[in-house]
Amino acid sequence: MSTAIIKVLVIEDDVDILGLMVKVVKGMDFLPLEAQTISSGIQLAAQEKPDLVLLDLGLPDGDGIEFIVNYRSWSNNPVLVLSARMQEHEKVKALDAGADDYLTKPFGTAELMARMRVLLRRQSRLDSNTPIFSFGDVEIDLSLRKVSKSNIEIHLSPIEYQLLNILLTSNGKVVTHRQLLKEIWGGQHTEDNHYLRIYMGHLRQKLEDDPAQPKFLLTETGVGYRLDI
Repeated sequence: MSTAIIKVLVIEDDVDILGLMVKVVKGMDFLPLEAQTISSGIQLAAQEKPDLVLLDLGLPDGDGIEFIVNYRSWSNNPVLVLSARMQEHEKVKALDAGADDYLTKPFGTAELMARMRVLLRRQSRLDSNTPIFSFGDVEIDLSLRKVSKSNIEIHLSPIEYQLLNILLTSNGKVVTHRQLLKEIWGGQHTEDNHYLRIYMGHLRQKLEDDPAQPKFLLTETGVGYRLDI
């Protein structure tokens, strides 16, 4: 982050939940910023430039998706949606709009804190512009397009590498099936999820210690995939 103090904007109209999330933010030694509507959230975000946004979807002046679309037009900082909407299509809608992650209410504070840390680590890596990433005994040098495991170079097909690259540079973010298919195969293949299952299986075979129980290349059932570093 560019500043020593990490700012977290909490947009939530339920006073009790807002108070809980502010308490969690303070407990992590971050600075909480509070808003209860989309309009006040956008105004605060523009003024304070938060490092992370915690966003409810059901707000008095509209759907939180409106905030995401507006915010994504001028900021790449992470947005974590916290919503009671449990349906997969609601999660996909928020992620496709530009949210980085989605946590369903009710949630535990430990999981909330873990999700926040992952997103802030990801943003810190992106800000540092480093071309080298690692997880487990795997190392990826994006500048050389080189992937190795236990110091042995691993050959990836162009599609496997492109899939890994997208997940890598989105570390911590759930990337939806539609986003991956559109990016790799084009808009005409956005429903062809079997392509992703095949190539994700190939990546896991090459990079995970136990492909049947992956630790890093994770599935978000019905939604997409994430690379958890």
